Amino acid sequence: MSDMITAELVDLDLSATTKEAAARALAERMVALGRVTDLDGFLADVAAREAQMPTGLDGGIGIPHCRSAHVTEPTLAFGRSAAGIDFGAADGPADLIFLIAAPAGADDAHLTILSSLARQLMNAEFTGALRSVAGTGTAAALIRGDITPADAEAERASADSAAAPADGEAASADTGPASAQAPSDSVATPVAASAGAATDTTSPSGERGERPFRIVAVTSCPTGIAHTYMAAESLENAGREAGVELVVETQGSAGFTRLDPAVIADADGVIFAHDVPVRDKDRFAGKPTVDVGVKAGINRPAELIAEVRGKAARGEATAAAPASGATPVERAGETGEGYGTKLRKWLMSGVSYMVPFVAAGGLLIALGFAIGGYKINKAPSVMDHFIWTQADSWGALLFQIGGVAFAFLVPVLAGYIAYGMADRPGLVPGFVGGSISLTINAGFLGGLAAGLIAGGVVMSIQKVRIPAALRGIMPVVVIPLISSAIVGFLMFVVIGKPIASAQKAMTDWLNGLTGTNAVLLGALLGLMMCFDLGGPVNKVAYTFATAGIAVASPSDSAMKIMAAVMAAGMVPPLAMALATTVRGKLFTQTERENGKAAWVLGLSFISEGAIPFAAADPLRVIPSAMVGGAITGSLSMAFDATLRAPHGGIFVVPLIGNPLLYLIAIAAGVCVTTALVIVLKGLRKPAPGATAPEPADGTLPAEGSKQPVAA
Repeated sequence: MSDMITAELVDLDLSATTKEAAARALAERMVALGRVTDLDGFLADVAAREAQMPTGLDGGIGIPHCRSAHVTEPTLAFGRSAAGIDFGAADGPADLIFLIAAPAGADDAHLTILSSLARQLMNAEFTGALRSVAGTGTAAALIRGDITPADAEAERASADSAAAPADGEAASADTGPASAQAPSDSVATPVAASAGAATDTTSPSGERGERPFRIVAVTSCPTGIAHTYMAAESLENAGREAGVELVVETQGSAGFTRLDPAVIADADGVIFAHDVPVRDKDRFAGKPTVDVGVKAGINRPAELIAEVRGKAARGEATAAAPASGATPVERAGETGEGYGTKLRKWLMSGVSYMVPFVAAGGLLIALGFAIGGYKINKAPSVMDHFIWTQADSWGALLFQIGGVAFAFLVPVLAGYIAYGMADRPGLVPGFVGGSISLTINAGFLGGLAAGLIAGGVVMSIQKVRIPAALRGIMPVVVIPLISSAIVGFLMFVVIGKPIASAQKAMTDWLNGLTGTNAVLLGALLGLMMCFDLGGPVNKVAYTFATAGIAVASPSDSAMKIMAAVMAAGMVPPLAMALATTVRGKLFTQTERENGKAAWVLGLSFISEGAIPFAAADPLRVIPSAMVGGAITGSLSMAFDATLRAPHGGIFVVPLIGNPLLYLIAIAAGVCVTTALVIVLKGLRKPAPGATAPEPADGTLPAEGSKQPVAA
């Protein structure tokens, strides 16, 4: 454990009687060595951590710890108490006390070393040796890992044999503190006993053969230094005792490495032992799960294993993760994914964070125009001119607030693309690159490039081997500084002008779309919106549209594209709702119920309302929806309908240019899709031995039964 602990940081005769006094006595040793700069400030941080959750562990262990700005380097002090000190453990006072001091910016390597101590504390031989060791230097070497528990015991025995029996010291050394008498098995014994019971648990399926029961676990605690890793070690030991395969993901201060999705998929059960929220929890959905505090993972791991096996045997599982579960950022970069998949997730992560700004800003700007008229963009700042009783002032206020929201679009897009690639270190260069993109008029395309460059730069920096002395300041100083400088240089000097030219060319092309070209673009966007109903292709079309209006003064062409996209996206759910209304007998009872909800979803521009129908009959529903969407998109473009708001469906019709023709375009697409679905479903040939039509209540005849169809 390097120089984190030395003989000067060990007190084998700790006389303190309270946890506060024990922490002070050990902290004073740290101060004497220059490891802690402010004793009272450090002790206040220790007390604050202790207030979150007691740090006493079963087996006579106290492990107070904290991060503190008053710590100069990661340090560990050890004290052994003969009387025992109450640290809040259920089984009584602690005689082994470890005080862990981590700097506020402790580097990952040292945090990993600290976590190794937590794992050693689950080793009965290790704790037993600490209870009997005679010298401070030996205790420090044992904790550092320089010697093994067997070496420490041999050294103690050698010292005992060299001592004169008459002086009584040998007997004293062997006796040790009262709390250590039944000592070293205090942790391992209950685990082994209950693990044996768990071993007798019948396999849930009864058909596993030689395949062991498999468990995945997640451990975490508020500071992520000690309890996180102790719980992991305890669960792994109990898993070996129980004969199960148990793999733990430790979500500690040193970060965490996600379990392989294949390992999670193969698991028969899940254990969460945590005191802070489990990150990416949806990965484990749909499996038998035991959810407890981190100390339960330390103190009764075998019980948790037995409990999760029992749940698996009874078929108790958590609900499956919703389709919209984790954000694209949280799912980015999983093991086994190809570069194309990762790239799509990175881009969509930026889009997913940008869309709320588009929605808020776009609707505010649209309301500003609706209240104040189309010259509201010429109004002076409301800071200089605002009259409470004038509608124009309120329109100007809404318009200007919306404009401020729009100013964040490209920086947010770039920042969260970089975030999806490199986590939090990517945010600063991503936002900087996105802001530069606006400065040089590179727009949406520049934001995409800036985000990808920022994420790539940060990922490259993170792969460089950094001296230990610099690791603590890497995330907050070095990475933001270097990555922002590189991204800024590339955007301003190297690629900014070409991207700005490409952005201008695309804008000019869109502004020049008229007649047949505009109608064809509307048809293409309509096809894309209805192809996968909220999936990647749908999102590409929607992102293309929102990017066009994501400026303070979008062109007419951009607003026409937005109108066509929203209109086409409303067609599938509305058409399914209409079809279930006019020809309900072609649909099951469940589909007819879904049809009622599809009215509201379609009117709200939620294309996903048609997914239940497409999933049940994709070869008839999806082509029909695409035809209707193409017709609606092309008609919307032909009618010159415009839309400034990126969402809202029927509720923003008052904000649409040429609203009557816009509604006609939607109605035309809905009618065409409805007619096609009804015709295609009506052409279905009944299977041999067809049964009677489904009863009105949606129930079906028993399997294998045949009922005559009434003449």
